[in-house]
Amino acid sequence: MSESSAEAVVAVASATGAAGNWRRATGIAGAAIGVVAAGAAAGVALERMTVGRGMRKKARLALDSAGPYGSLRGTPGKAYADDGTELYYEVDDVEPEGGSAPRRRRLFGRKAPLPVTVVFSHGYCLSQDSWHFQRAALRGVVRTVHWDQRSHGRSARGVQQVQDDVPVSIEQLGRDLKAVVDAAAPEGPIVLVGHSMGGMTVMALADQYPELIRERVVAVALVGTSSGRLGEVNFGLPVAGVNAVRRILPGVLKALGQRAELVEKGRQATADLFAGIIKRYSFASRDVDPAVARFAERMIEGTPIDVVAEFYPAFTDHDKTEALAHFQDLPVLVLAGIGDLVTPSEHSEAIAGLLPEAELVLVPDAGHLVMLEHPEVVTDRLADLLTRAGAVPAGATVGGYGSTSSTAQPG
Repeated sequence: MSESSAEAVVAVASATGAAGNWRRATGIAGAAIGVVAAGAAAGVALERMTVGRGMRKKARLALDSAGPYGSLRGTPGKAYADDGTELYYEVDDVEPEGGSAPRRRRLFGRKAPLPVTVVFSHGYCLSQDSWHFQRAALRGVVRTVHWDQRSHGRSARGVQQVQDDVPVSIEQLGRDLKAVVDAAAPEGPIVLVGHSMGGMTVMALADQYPELIRERVVAVALVGTSSGRLGEVNFGLPVAGVNAVRRILPGVLKALGQRAELVEKGRQATADLFAGIIKRYSFASRDVDPAVARFAERMIEGTPIDVVAEFYPAFTDHDKTEALAHFQDLPVLVLAGIGDLVTPSEHSEAIAGLLPEAELVLVPDAGHLVMLEHPEVVTDRLADLLTRAGAVPAGATVGGYGSTSSTAQPG
């Protein structure tokens, strides 16, 4: 996600309730972040009047047991960042024709071209599973790599952050992506796909390794992301609330990250408010499948508060506008939800303005997690990009990618 991420706000709002007695700063944070939470909290309060806590807990458990979202798995692998951080990835290979044993076909005495690999990078407080629908749709059609950014999902905590207290940077994430590419797709053409922080990671890769973009990358997709100026995002709040959040949030997050165990208990205790805020800042439509909303909630809940605190400051310094020039001659998809309060669609329009040949898609009634909210749109445009880049044959059939309506079946 982004510097103005709802997840960061959510974590503070939840944590403040638990930690309010141990430091006056968290009390101040509660008042400021309360502006952010007010709209979601109103709906949650109404629900609390009619639905008991036990019933709500049972509903969450039912959704967790019935929803297979995020259950897709591939061949696991590990890459190692330049500071030694272990990065977890999975590969979905295309099964060759005529059986599962890989064979090299020769044409005029030469090996067949290496397959295109599509590398998916996820956003802040998410994991590789956030691409569930697109992964399901592309299975068997094209080779894909899905990885967890450092300190997220199944990847290890950042070594420099834990051992040396070195701040996380978007540049570091770009180098992490290079390590994953070297391990999981050392040869052949590549398509880079990034959502929010993942899109920034792709830009950082291009900024530091322009030769990789020039020699191997055949297409790029930037979903709900930004090339900079994230400090101007207003979360959909009035000016007073935004200014208060910007002023105190970095310090409060750092303080809460130092009391992670206590704060995590607070997040659990305020799960209902947490869920309401996540939904507001993740989705824009009213009829999102509750199981999809719960799936997003689980991913975000799985990000420890100290990781939230570590990453948040990096977005303030993010500016990769000049790096976009490395994508100038490539097929590029720029896609965003019109209702995105986290990285507003104007940021995607700005990116497309610097890449005049890019396809710009603005999805109505969609928020920040557009790939979960409207997977059919994202997958359709991504499939078209892959076709234009020659990654898949024009006649290839992309599998069912599901829907988030309340009557749909996942995947």
